[in-house]
Amino acid sequence: MTSSVVLFLMFAALVGTMLTGAPLAFVLGGVAFLFTVSLWGMDALVISVLQTFETMSSESLLAIPLYVLMASILQKSGIIEDLYNAMEKWFSNVVGGLAIGTVIICTIMAAMTGIVGAAVAAMGILSLPSMLKRNYDERLALGTICAGGTLGILIPPSIVTIVYAISAKISIGQMFIAGIVPGIILASLYSVYIWVRAMLNPSLAPKPDMVDEQFTLDQKLASLKSLILPFMIIFGVLGSIYMGIATPTEAAAVGVLGALLSSAVLGRLNFRDISDAGNDTLKVTAMILWITIGAKTFVSVFNATGGADSVIQFVQGLEMSRYAVLGILLLVLIFLGLFLDEIGIILLCVPVFLPIVIALDFDPLWFGVLFMITAQMAYITPPFGYTLFYLKSVLPAHISIAQVYRGVIPFFLLQVFALLLFILFPDVVTWLPEFMIEK
Repeated sequence: MTSSVVLFLMFAALVGTMLTGAPLAFVLGGVAFLFTVSLWGMDALVISVLQTFETMSSESLLAIPLYVLMASILQKSGIIEDLYNAMEKWFSNVVGGLAIGTVIICTIMAAMTGIVGAAVAAMGILSLPSMLKRNYDERLALGTICAGGTLGILIPPSIVTIVYAISAKISIGQMFIAGIVPGIILASLYSVYIWVRAMLNPSLAPKPDMVDEQFTLDQKLASLKSLILPFMIIFGVLGSIYMGIATPTEAAAVGVLGALLSSAVLGRLNFRDISDAGNDTLKVTAMILWITIGAKTFVSVFNATGGADSVIQFVQGLEMSRYAVLGILLLVLIFLGLFLDEIGIILLCVPVFLPIVIALDFDPLWFGVLFMITAQMAYITPPFGYTLFYLKSVLPAHISIAQVYRGVIPFFLLQVFALLLFILFPDVVTWLPEFMIEK
């Protein structure tokens, strides 16, 4: 069989087995095993084992369970709830303030944890009842929570960013730095959109005189103490990386220590919560590493059959601009996001797409940020976006998933706008990493 036929059969088998609903890790590994044995015999399996072992022994992967553990401890300690209570006091008298405050909390949570599911579920439990109580438009409230929660994909420290950097073999620290400005821009776009819509149509969000609770200045100032511990954790993690004191993996350990100390200071550190956090970390880490093993095995077979070279030659033979090819790659990523989680997409696509990106003379760091934004878009794209179902799991019974679908559409368009902005002006993404390198 020719390499083209083998590649076609590999992806046909991949798509066919995914449609059965089998776990992605076993789909990837099973297809790779089948084609390895069929093409080269049982002895060839040792090559896949060696390549997988090389990846799994990477020190950078140690950051994943540590960041997941930090996020779980923070969630169980009630620090997130304290943050929201502070934002509620400061923004309750602003038009659209509770929704804007939710975006700000999601941004802070992203900088502390980088876990999308935690942010969406927490805001669904904390902020949605507050907004609905004040007669906020359901779709605006739901869209705000879904979109704000996805900021954890882009803003460091992000588990997705770590996986991308490892797959693309670029600096995790540089990827962290590259995500800061785009993440802030996206959060600002969400906030400005909410404020403008609330100003143009006051019925979407109550005006200040419609708010039942009025908080005094003393109460507002007192609530700021809940920001101290979260910002100390953020400074400990990101500051240690950017000042060159620690690697991203070592900074993850700093974050875990900060989360434990914060919980202890608040008197909320107990064995049960630590045990539950450990169990959650084990489950999430096992899922990511099994997908990593399956994807690495699949990609090794793909490359061995000449897949990467065939794709690059095909792209180079296309009579279209390099930006048109880039657009096709991004559309493929958004489409895959309807069916796969972002970790699976990265591990499956980056080894295939990155040689094309480099051949087209694009910056892999810049492409990584575009990759993260497409992952955000996939997370809120109906009908299968992950955040839609994270939020649905904590919604009141009277709110349907259709309401969530309608609520995320404006925020999806804002993400498209941001993606085009960063494509047209790549310096917005790359200037901060370049500035930090010069320093």
